[in-house]
Amino acid sequence: MRVWPGRPFPLGATWDGAGVNFSVFAENASRVSLCLFDGPDATRESTTIALREQTANVWHQYLPDVVPGQLYGYRIEGPFEPTNGHRFNPHKLLLDPYAKAIGRDLKWDDSLFGYPLDSPEQDLAFDKRDSGAFAPLAAVADTSFVWGDDRPPLTPWHETLIYEAHVKGFTKLMPEVTEKIRGTYAGMASDGAIQHLRSLGVTAVELLPIHYHVDDRFLTEKGRINYWGYNTLGFFAPDPRYSTQPNDPLAAVREFKMMVRALHAAGIEVILDVVYNHTAEGQQQGPTLSFRGLDNAGYYRLSPESRRHYMDFTGCGNTFDMSHPQVLQLIMDSLRYWVVDMHVDGFRFDLASTLARELYEVDRLGAFFDIIHQDPILSQVKLIAEPWDVGPGGYQVGHFPVLWTEWNGKYRDNVRRFWKGDGGTVSEFATRLTGSSDLYEQNGRAPCASINFITCHDGFTLRDLVSYNEKHNEANGEENRDGASNNDSWNCGAEGPTDDPEINALRQRQMRNFMTTLMLSQGVAMLLAGDEIGHTQKGNNNTYCQDNELTWLDWNLNDDQKKFLNFTQRVTRLFREHPIFQRRKFFQGRALRGSEIKDVSFLVPSGDEMTDEDWNAGFVKCLGVRLAGDLIDDVNERGEPILDDTGLILLNAHHESIQFTLPKINEKQVWRRALETFADDQTPLIAEGGFVYELPARSMAVFFTRDAENADADVSARQVEVLRREAQEPSPPVPSHRRSPNRGV
Repeated sequence: MRVWPGRPFPLGATWDGAGVNFSVFAENASRVSLCLFDGPDATRESTTIALREQTANVWHQYLPDVVPGQLYGYRIEGPFEPTNGHRFNPHKLLLDPYAKAIGRDLKWDDSLFGYPLDSPEQDLAFDKRDSGAFAPLAAVADTSFVWGDDRPPLTPWHETLIYEAHVKGFTKLMPEVTEKIRGTYAGMASDGAIQHLRSLGVTAVELLPIHYHVDDRFLTEKGRINYWGYNTLGFFAPDPRYSTQPNDPLAAVREFKMMVRALHAAGIEVILDVVYNHTAEGQQQGPTLSFRGLDNAGYYRLSPESRRHYMDFTGCGNTFDMSHPQVLQLIMDSLRYWVVDMHVDGFRFDLASTLARELYEVDRLGAFFDIIHQDPILSQVKLIAEPWDVGPGGYQVGHFPVLWTEWNGKYRDNVRRFWKGDGGTVSEFATRLTGSSDLYEQNGRAPCASINFITCHDGFTLRDLVSYNEKHNEANGEENRDGASNNDSWNCGAEGPTDDPEINALRQRQMRNFMTTLMLSQGVAMLLAGDEIGHTQKGNNNTYCQDNELTWLDWNLNDDQKKFLNFTQRVTRLFREHPIFQRRKFFQGRALRGSEIKDVSFLVPSGDEMTDEDWNAGFVKCLGVRLAGDLIDDVNERGEPILDDTGLILLNAHHESIQFTLPKINEKQVWRRALETFADDQTPLIAEGGFVYELPARSMAVFFTRDAENADADVSARQVEVLRREAQEPSPPVPSHRRSPNRGV
C-alpha cells in the first residue's frame, strides 16, 4: 500500500476524492500506528501503518489507495505511568476522536480495560490482552451530499417553540410512519412526524444526544442500555443505531442530513443536545477506548493531588480539560462540523457549567465562551446552556453571557410549586411568567434568554407530575435509589392510576394549567415530547436506561388524550398569533408614552393593582396579569409598530373558586374569553369591563380585548392587522430562508 506524508490538518480521516488523509493528535506518544480492518467481524487488523510524519504533536499520513467505508482504528505507544497521568497501551485499539462515521460498535470484554480487572493494584497494573476484536471502529466517511436549496429557517428566538424529543422514542410506535423507518432519523423526517410537529406550531426540535455513545457495561449486563445517550465517545459521528441501515457505516451520516433537510423544508430547526463535559471512558478504572489511550494527560482534568485520578464535575467519572488547547479545538471543530457540514441550527450544552471551569471555579467568561463569541459561525446559531453541574458552585442559572439562553430551572420549580398550591410563591411566579428579569435583565439579555420548561427528559412527564407524589424507578434495577426525590409534584389525591372521576378531572385540569402557563409565559417555551398527548412513564423519573414502551410514545390515544392534544394545539395557537406573548424586551412595569396604562399590570380579584401588602401575603394563590397590546414598544421587520389585543390572564391555584372583577376598558371594547382550563368546553364568553367572573378552583382563563362590534370573530389582532394591510397594498415576498408555516399568519 502506498503511503505518502499527508498533512496535519484537518484532523481525522479526510477523503478528498483521490485518497484519505489520516491525522491524529497524540502529544505524549512515542509511536502511532494506523490499523486497517477488512470488516466489522475482523478480530485483528489486516494492515498496520506507522504514522511517521509528526507536526505540532499531530501524527499524519496520506493513503491514496484507501476509499470511503474503510474501517480503522489506532494503536498508541508511550509511557504507562498512571501516577503521572499517562496510560498508553498499544494492546488497546482506539477510536479516532474525529471519526465521522462508526463502522463497528463496541462489544464489552475485559480486554477493553488497560489493566487486569483482577489485579490487586487495579489500574496501576499493565494489561497485555488485545482489544482489537471488541473495540469500536471508525469508518472513513464520504461527506458529500446534495443539499439542494436547503436554508436554515432562522426563526427568531422570541418566536421559537422547542420540542424536546428522542429520535427513537418519538416515532417508534407512530402509526403514520412506515414501520421500517420508525425510531430512526428517517422516521423523524417522515410526513407523519412533521405533520404532528406543525400541528403544534413547533419551530425547533431539540434532539437528545445523537452523537455516537457507548452503553455502560453495568447496564448491558442487566439487559438494559443507555437510552438517553449521555455517554458520548464520538463527537463527530451520528449514532448508527438510529439509521435504517445500521450495518452500513455511511448510512447514518446520509440519513441524518436527509432528516435535517426535511425538517428545514417544513420550517423546523434542528438543535442537538451535546455532551462535551465528559466521555464514555469514565474514571480511572474505566475502559481504554479512545482519549485515555491517545493522550490521557491532555484530554482529561487530572487531580493536582494525584494525577492517577480525575477531577469529576459531571458525576460521570471524568471531565474534559477545557484549559487544554487541543480539547478546545476538538469541541470547536465538532461544533463547526455539525453546523457547516450537517446544517444543524443550534446546540443545547449538557452540564454547561463544566465547560466554564478553566481551573476550579466556574468562570462565565472562560476561554470556551470567548472562542464561541468570536467565531463567525457558532456565534450565529442557537446556544442553550444547561446552567449547572455537580461540582461546587456549579448552579449558574442567570449567569451565562450574552448570546446564550439557559434552561431556567427556577422557572420549572416555581411554576410547579405555584400550581401545587404552595403559599408564598406568587411574587416569584409573576417574575417567571414575565420573563425572569431578575435573572437576565441586568447583564443585557432579553426574555428569550430564559428557556422555560416544566418537564424535560430528566424527571416526571407532565402526566406523571400530576399523578405521583413519589418516584417509582424500580424498573431501573437500582432499588429506587436513582433519580431525584424532590419533584414538587402532586398526585391530586391518589398515587398513580385511579378510577376516581374527580381526581382524573383534576389531573386533566392541572395539565391544562401547566401547558397554558408554559406557552403564555415570556421567554422560550420548551415542550417535552409526549406531554401533549399525556404520555406516562408510570412514575419513573429517570428513564435513562429504558428503551421500551415506557419511553416510546404511544400514539393510540384515548378520549382524554385526544382532548388534551386539541387543547395544546389551541394554546400554542394563542402563542403564535399574539405578539404580547412574544416580547423581545422586558416589561417596564410603568405607563409608557403618556398613557395611564402600564405595559404589564398585576391584579387582585377586585380588579385593582396589587399592592406591596398583597405581594407579601403568603397565602395569596390568585393573580391577574394584564398585558397591554398597544404598549408592546417594539417594531416588526419592516419597522412598523407591533400592536395586539390587550390580554388578561387570570390564575387561581386555590382549592376554591374566586370571583374576579374584569378590569375597566374602553367603552367601545369588551373582554372576550379565548381559553379557560377548568373544562374542555371552550365556548367564547363576552363581557364588559367590571363584569364579575367566577374563576373556578385550580384553573386559568385568558381574555383579550375586542371591538364590541367584532367580538364574535375568532381571529387575533395580528390577523386583523395583516388582513387590513394586505387589502391596502401587496406584501413583498418573504425570502425563502425566512419562510415558515409556523409563524403567525
